[in-house]
Amino acid sequence: MTDEIDIERFARHIVLREIGGPGQQALARAHIAMIGAGGLGAPAALYLAAAGIGRITLIDPDAVSLDNLQRQILFRTADVGRAKVATGAQVLTALNPGTTVDAVGQAIDGNNAERLLAGADLILDGCDNFETRFAVNAVSRRLGIPLISGAVGRWDGQVSLFNASPDAPCYRCWVPETPPDAETCARVGIVGALVGVVGSMMALDAIKHVCKAGETLDGRIWLFDGLSMESRTVKLSRDPDCPVCGR
Repeated sequence: MTDEIDIERFARHIVLREIGGPGQQALARAHIAMIGAGGLGAPAALYLAAAGIGRITLIDPDAVSLDNLQRQILFRTADVGRAKVATGAQVLTALNPGTTVDAVGQAIDGNNAERLLAGADLILDGCDNFETRFAVNAVSRRLGIPLISGAVGRWDGQVSLFNASPDAPCYRCWVPETPPDAETCARVGIVGALVGVVGSMMALDAIKHVCKAGETLDGRIWLFDGLSMESRTVKLSRDPDCPVCGR
């Protein structure tokens, strides 16, 4: 990636004091790994490609299904049955040919997470199960790669930035074990537009982190209630008894 940037394409970024030319160059040099190309990954990846991220690694083992289309805006009806990462890579490249997209059509777990995530500058996790979240968090911590985690259910969503520094809390400080009453969107439902809100917040915090603009969600968790349209941000401290980063 060169230091040359498309002035016309990114004009609205360049005039922002907090981004400008140096920030846009930082975005162009950044490599972001996206876990999941579904409800959260779709809007996040679209906004990151549009923002000029230089490289996106899109990781998802699934094919597009008809019930995805209620919320997963990377895809169209004609894409049903196609691999999500292949279709997503085409859409993102069409949006911004300057973004290199690596399509990884496999599930990420404790056995391959380090290989798939090594070399990334930032990880965005929008997956739908705790086993994967725990594996990604462990590798994020071990490799020193910051992790933006987003989650949704019914009408509620949350976003946080973990492992931004050696002293920062990790995901397991927030969720030490799999909740006994863990719910899935397939079982309890999800309003489609909610994932757009939360996925966009993940992309926004990623852009701020790369550009060193403003205050990120490092050490904080943003909680959103779509029914009341209220949100709040709570502080998260490192847990000394955390199974990953505790003493």
